Amino acid sequence: MTDRRQVRRPPRRSDTPARRARETYPAPRPFRPHRETPPGRHALLDVFQGLEATVPFGKYPGDDRRILRIARHTSATVTDGPGWMYVAPRRTPAEVRRAGFRMVESQADEIVVARSHLVKSSTMDLYLDILHEFLHILQRHQGRELWPARLPYVDRPTEVEAYSFSIAEARRLGVPDSYLRKYLHVTWVTRSESLRLLRNVGVSAK
Repeated sequence: MTDRRQVRRPPRRSDTPARRARETYPAPRPFRPHRETPPGRHALLDVFQGLEATVPFGKYPGDDRRILRIARHTSATVTDGPGWMYVAPRRTPAEVRRAGFRMVESQADEIVVARSHLVKSSTMDLYLDILHEFLHILQRHQGRELWPARLPYVDRPTEVEAYSFSIAEARRLGVPDSYLRKYLHVTWVTRSESLRLLRNVGVSAK
């Protein structure tokens, strides 16, 4: 008699969607995030493929060849668990430590992205995020402080500049303020600070 054992399929990862719905506001070609990237450190342009060929990449301030060289030497570290995207600080800022969090720290140019964000978020959100975070990398090359003490997140010149850069690209692509209000929702700031961020970057609070 043949032993017919039931073959079990391997469990599906909870952060891997079985099917992806059509996006109302997809990111433009040629930008295509590599959603299957496993946790670990990778080349930025391998994870966020086509970033260097997008319109806003050519609008970053500075010499184009130097900017491309910086992008090619920047890492993207994919981490397990919840989260979003940020530039790895050389040392976790005091305000973050006081809140009980520890960031990935790096002396090199490194952008950290949660795998759940990479897998589940819309291509537009990922596109706007990486435009924002890579501008932070360039700001740091200019000698600017990304985490100035005693200055609220929504009022930091580096944050307002980075958000404004991404929002300008979203508007070029016809993304409405109703979408941008949701995109700009920051969970750890107060209601009044959230409204101030919208005002700082010129997005209607209606």
